[in-house]
Amino acid sequence: MFVARELALEELKKRIKTQNLFKHCLACEAIMRELACYFEQDMDKWGICGLVHDIDYEETKDKPDEHSLVGSKILEDLGFDKDIVYAVKVHNDVHGLPRLSLMDKALYCVDPTSGFIVAGALILPSKKLSDVTVPFLLNRFNEKGFAKGANREQMRACSELGLELEEFLGIALRAMQKISNELGL
Repeated sequence: MFVARELALEELKKRIKTQNLFKHCLACEAIMRELACYFEQDMDKWGICGLVHDIDYEETKDKPDEHSLVGSKILEDLGFDKDIVYAVKVHNDVHGLPRLSLMDKALYCVDPTSGFIVAGALILPSKKLSDVTVPFLLNRFNEKGFAKGANREQMRACSELGLELEEFLGIALRAMQKISNELGL
């Protein structure tokens, strides 16, 4: 069954109280929608997948071996499409589950990318996404001290989508710039 964005948003708001985590989910939704457009996939489905991917994070943040398993169970119980449930389950590498679909692969590399782009905006004097550029992000990509939490190997997995890092970052940045007001950046 297809779950509408309104229900997905309502369920997310019930479980996510941390403002930055909520904004991360919105950013992932935007990037997933932009990637779906690029790959001529279902933008609504991909967007919802990005929106709810961390629905269990506040519950499992101290239990990484449970993160995404709990979330996928929540989504399954709510009647979300099986492909969304699976993509959410496999976005956490800890479980060693294979990423099978294009959507699985997209969510996996999108997850750390949103934080990486936010970190880029926050070190600029303006603190605005509109001032972030792809060359700027590429220059920061190999800096170990920059956005330490953004797993670079996971971001490089954009190659599984047939995208070069530069192109992938461009798509992600453009998506986040479109919702910069919602993100407060």
